[in-house]
Amino acid sequence: MQPNPEHASAPQLPGTDREIETLAEFDEVTARGGVAGYRVQAVDLTQRTSALLAADVAGAVFLGCPMGQEAADRVRAAGALVFPPVPGLPFNPYRGLLYAPDDLFAGLADGGYEATPDAHAYAWFQRTKSDGDVFASMLRAIHDDSISDALDEILVGARVVGVMGGHAMARGTDEYAGAARLGRELARAGFTVATGGGPGAMEAANLGAYAAPFDDEMLDEALELLAKAPSFTPSITEWAKAAFAVRERWPSGGASVGIPTWFYGHEPPNAFASHLAKYFANATREDGLLARSNAGVVFLPGAAGTVQEIFDNATPNYYESRGEPTPMVLVGRAHWTEHLPAWPLLKALAKERPMEARIALVDTVEEAPGALGALRSA
Repeated sequence: MQPNPEHASAPQLPGTDREIETLAEFDEVTARGGVAGYRVQAVDLTQRTSALLAADVAGAVFLGCPMGQEAADRVRAAGALVFPPVPGLPFNPYRGLLYAPDDLFAGLADGGYEATPDAHAYAWFQRTKSDGDVFASMLRAIHDDSISDALDEILVGARVVGVMGGHAMARGTDEYAGAARLGRELARAGFTVATGGGPGAMEAANLGAYAAPFDDEMLDEALELLAKAPSFTPSITEWAKAAFAVRERWPSGGASVGIPTWFYGHEPPNAFASHLAKYFANATREDGLLARSNAGVVFLPGAAGTVQEIFDNATPNYYESRGEPTPMVLVGRAHWTEHLPAWPLLKALAKERPMEARIALVDTVEEAPGALGALRSA
């Protein structure tokens, strides 16, 4: 089954002109004369000593770039700042690009989830999050700021719709299939789907965006395959392997964004978001996900985390003075009016505010895209 060109994913645009994040970019810039004033992030320059000895590097900043001692001495003497790599870390705090699923799940096939960089980073976080070591907290902050920078670069010009929902939504359920179809419809409409990057509803929406370039039958078949490992418990390894089996059968799926966190590291990231902005600080992650959902947010049924996200999103909408609050669609009338009655409070907040015309409650996930479109045109 081949991708359908009618359903191409939203374009991904390049980063800023003064940042170098790959070896190819470094070679291109140095061929034009030098890297003066550039920020070079996490590029292995051990094989570029001759270029560094000859290039104009005045005012350049090298962030976590391995390089030979001769090259390092020369660029410092020529007016560059060099922040060397930090040995012994399971992550690169100066990372210039977002993670891909293959980055976080490297080693899964042979060693299981426990052998992956994602698991190692979570273990490091567990050891250091409360030890009071200012160096560890500084490394986490640098990493998260680098991730935010990379995320902003990926989303330049994108129309982002956030899809929020519970992590407990199991593969093989009607709810999971509905969330996947929602992600597919949004991606086919030209939106960039952004989720919390974890399992459940988040994975389903990212899966839908991944399926967007293919014929409709692909998603149906993928859902059947994934249902064999319905949850990340008791085995993250089997859960993740099922996702990678789908990716292997249907490579080159559509793009989307996942924004998970090691704060909830017992919940693994999902393998269907092409770009994973994984943070140590959950507050930075939550605020960043909602703030970047510039085309609206769909809230699927969830528990405490989803309720928090509803009101985290409602607060700036409440105080929006330009009359342009972000559209919010809550899916599941009974869930949001009876089980967890967030909707009555949201309506009370919205009364006589600009956000009143930008919120909607619908019964089913199939109604969400139409409701979102109506709110956007209101």
